[in-house]
Amino acid sequence: MRIGFGVPVSGSWATPANMLRVARRAEELGYDSLWTFQRLLYPVGHPMGPVYRSVQDPLITLAYLAGVTERARLGVAVLNMPFFSPALLAKQLATLQQVSGGRLEAGLGLGWLPEEFVASGVPMRGRGRRAVEYLQVMRRFWQDDIVSHKGEFYEVAPSHQDPKPPPVPVLLGGTAEVALRRAGELADGWISSSRADLAAIDDQIYIVKDAARAAGRDPEALRFVCRGVTRVRQAGQDDRAPLTGSLEEIRADVAALAATGVTELFHDLNFDPEIGDPEADPAASMRRAEEALEALAPGA
Repeated sequence: MRIGFGVPVSGSWATPANMLRVARRAEELGYDSLWTFQRLLYPVGHPMGPVYRSVQDPLITLAYLAGVTERARLGVAVLNMPFFSPALLAKQLATLQQVSGGRLEAGLGLGWLPEEFVASGVPMRGRGRRAVEYLQVMRRFWQDDIVSHKGEFYEVAPSHQDPKPPPVPVLLGGTAEVALRRAGELADGWISSSRADLAAIDDQIYIVKDAARAAGRDPEALRFVCRGVTRVRQAGQDDRAPLTGSLEEIRADVAALAATGVTELFHDLNFDPEIGDPEADPAASMRRAEEALEALAPGA
């Protein structure tokens, strides 16, 4: 199982200097990938938690890291498709794939926060149908010389969009069965969410594979990426969640997740409120993050 690491994108530690420091050290330690996530808005008084209060843009962050790293793959988990036109996102991802030397991992989702849809001028209804059409149109921009489309949600006059990128892997998020089946039918793989019940991730992987098989695709060719909300704490806590606990307990959890069919896991400390909070001490957050980065590295 490949191991990645989430770069600082949320809270007080999410500075360009810290992004650079974590990304370069992760490459030195043999991590396979570096990851970001998207939060467009934080509605006043929303209960989603402080780790979403201050979040850097994921694509701008990855473009920055593409220029200061050489080997690690660069992923986002996830971008919400409805907030971009297919033409705009196709162009942005194509360019990022080129400037990174083909290292991009494009995790895509549907979005769930009503205020973000309102601010983007897009209705929430029909998100599933919108996603299917979106993927069709976006991939045509990457493959076809001339793109012409008129569908339920999107219309493109006969147009060129060049240059064409190297192949861009598309991974879909989502936890509902319909979203899991969509990933199996249409995507190169699936990404778990930050709120996923990792104790049940094998059931979700089964649904994705079953949908792929029913669609005539090879389920074993798909990738299953676990977004590991990692919180380093004292050992022996009662009823601890997977990836929360001592470093030894977290390493054991990683091994257990590998046995479920997960093909890649990335440790994401942004969702630890003691690190990703805007009020957290950024120096203390970096000390804790670098300790975890060293201790949880592949082969450590």
